[in-house]
Amino acid sequence: MKLRNQTLLLILCTFSLLAETPEELADLVKRQCRSIHLGFESSPADGFYNEVRVTQSSVGTYYCVAGFSSGYFGLQEREGDKVIIFSVWDPGQQNDPNSVAAEQRVKLMYKDPEVKTGRFGNEGTGGQSFFEYAWKTNETYRFAVSAKVDAKRTTFGAYFFINETQKWKHLVSFQTETGGKKLEGMYAFIEDFKRDYISATKARSADFGPAYVLGEGVGWQGLMRARFTGDVTPSTNIDAGVKDQGFRLITGGSTTNHTKLSTVLETVKPEKLKWSPPF
Repeated sequence: MKLRNQTLLLILCTFSLLAETPEELADLVKRQCRSIHLGFESSPADGFYNEVRVTQSSVGTYYCVAGFSSGYFGLQEREGDKVIIFSVWDPGQQNDPNSVAAEQRVKLMYKDPEVKTGRFGNEGTGGQSFFEYAWKTNETYRFAVSAKVDAKRTTFGAYFFINETQKWKHLVSFQTETGGKKLEGMYAFIEDFKRDYISATKARSADFGPAYVLGEGVGWQGLMRARFTGDVTPSTNIDAGVKDQGFRLITGGSTTNHTKLSTVLETVKPEKLKWSPPF
């Protein structure tokens, strides 16, 4: 599930093989659900808030709720457990985490005692974190990311709202080289990372939003427009649409397509943010 967003238009490819032949494309369709995304229209921000309600899930699925140009934050269902994941990339295009110079590596600035952290590679490199949490389908979860610029580096903080305690939990903060940029290129997506041919037959779906960004001097502002995109897998059993004050994504199984890729979806203006993050 290590993917990289390098433009404000959300260019995502969650499968490392860029298939070129009809046979390879046909195999992708059989092997995995297509990864589908929402690219939010937003100005650079000091904070990004989004909600998710997973309605269908299966082992080997990642629901990115608060993605941005330097990292991603969301829910994952693995074999035997469920976790909250937050990752931030090193600058550059390396794949070997050990090849990155020490001064260019993501720095761990804060970690909650219950969170596990480490480094990743193979599809970009950077810092990653895992918080074991038994999230449930048909329940709403809240995510928020903060950004604090320090010269050419930015510290990104990950906050998750614990429904059982009704309190925000600061999971981790990573700092990386950004050239002095804030949060940019906000997105969300659903990805099937099991890819065992059986997984393609199982639908995954989630409702995202309402989403907000924190602008300097203007407070939290609702995001109303998002572009629907997909990865190179040419599956047609995908769909997206507007849902209440947010958006719905569905992929895999017997899903019927109604919305064309590249469609810009627009929802109603969200109400005032009720669950303001602690930053």
